[in-house]
Amino acid sequence: MMLSTLLAVASIVLAALLTYTQLKLSKVKKSLRKYDTILSKEEFEKQLDSNINLKQTELDQIVGEQQKLNAQIKKIQQKLNEVQEAETVQSFGFYQSKYNFGSSEEYKVRLDQIRSQQSKMLKNKTAAICHAPWTVDGSKTKGKKLTDDFLTLILRAFNGECDAAILQVKYNNVQKLETRINKACQTVNKLSESNRCTIMPTYRDLKLEELFLTHEFHEKKQAEAEEQRRIREQMRAEERELREIEKAKKEAEQEVKSREKALEQARREMEQAAGKQKEQLEAKIQQLSQQLEESLGNQRAISRAQMTKSGHIYVISNIGSFGENVYKIGMTRRFEPEERIKELSGASVPFPFDIHAMISCENVPEIENLLHKYFRDKSVNKVNERKEFFKVSLDEIASAVEKIAAETKTVKKDAIQFIKVAEAEQYRKTLAIECGETQPPDSNYTPTWDEEESDENE
Repeated sequence: MMLSTLLAVASIVLAALLTYTQLKLSKVKKSLRKYDTILSKEEFEKQLDSNINLKQTELDQIVGEQQKLNAQIKKIQQKLNEVQEAETVQSFGFYQSKYNFGSSEEYKVRLDQIRSQQSKMLKNKTAAICHAPWTVDGSKTKGKKLTDDFLTLILRAFNGECDAAILQVKYNNVQKLETRINKACQTVNKLSESNRCTIMPTYRDLKLEELFLTHEFHEKKQAEAEEQRRIREQMRAEERELREIEKAKKEAEQEVKSREKALEQARREMEQAAGKQKEQLEAKIQQLSQQLEESLGNQRAISRAQMTKSGHIYVISNIGSFGENVYKIGMTRRFEPEERIKELSGASVPFPFDIHAMISCENVPEIENLLHKYFRDKSVNKVNERKEFFKVSLDEIASAVEKIAAETKTVKKDAIQFIKVAEAEQYRKTLAIECGETQPPDSNYTPTWDEEESDENE
């Protein structure tokens, strides 16, 4: 009995202890919850770092893909620009030569051959054909006649359209006329579908070839006429320069004779003079001898220019008319080369030219030709090389002249001198007036040499 009582008491005590322990444990857990945030923050930071690294990797991939896309876009844009440029050129009627014959006579021969082939196809009835036999009132003969008449009709319509197009051909409308001929062929063939008749592609191609040949024939004729005009102008210029040289030679001879006569007279007077008068005459004779030597040198230079191809290479600019870094490189055989620049600075340009170099050469045509070849890819007008304007820097020109002079040995090194800065007086004054810095000149403005043109030049 007592044992059972003790066991009951022990059970109660153990239950109480268990309850107490549970309560204590609950309190401890509750007190430890405030540290949960610290543990979760460290884990969160680790996870955040991991996410950052992952996002950085993804960002690097996106940047790489973007760079690849930008490169592709750039290539596509470049191709698009090329296509747009080609389309723009075509809209202006640019025509790429197909034959490149050397003379207009070769084009004429080829045109005759093409027209002969067309006539042969018309004669053989292969220019247009009918794909189905027709009968009229059961008669094949009448059907054939009807077919032949219809083929003749559509060929006349097509030929008329082609002839009209070929007569209108110019430098800027070849593509448009090509489209016109193709469209005419398509239209005629479409209208002839019900009759099963067709203009043959071979005949159409001959008409297109005639169009292209006619265009290039006219272009070549014009180029030949321009070349003949250039040769005539060059001959006139050479004749004018030779006349000027001849005139300068006569004047130099007269000057030499006049100074020889004056020197001879001074020597005779000195033979009879004495004292102070003799000293004065000796000084005069020395001066006259020096002047005579200069005149003889001038006479020899003129004779050499007359007998050889010596002259001057000039480099000039006109920034008011053509802008910066545009230079005209030309030649003149005149004894006074500045006269040529005066002519160029006439009424055809708003401002006078500035001279950057005037280089004396023994064979001026050769040096000019070599310079033009050297800068051909920088020519302002790549169609007409006679214009002689080039978009280059003055340093490039000076370097080319020195290089050519070293190769040809026809230009003295000390003759190669360049004026770097263009004076452009009238242009700069005009800019100042436009900016309000100065007032316009009075109406009694005196023209300079570049504005004066003789009646002969007009």
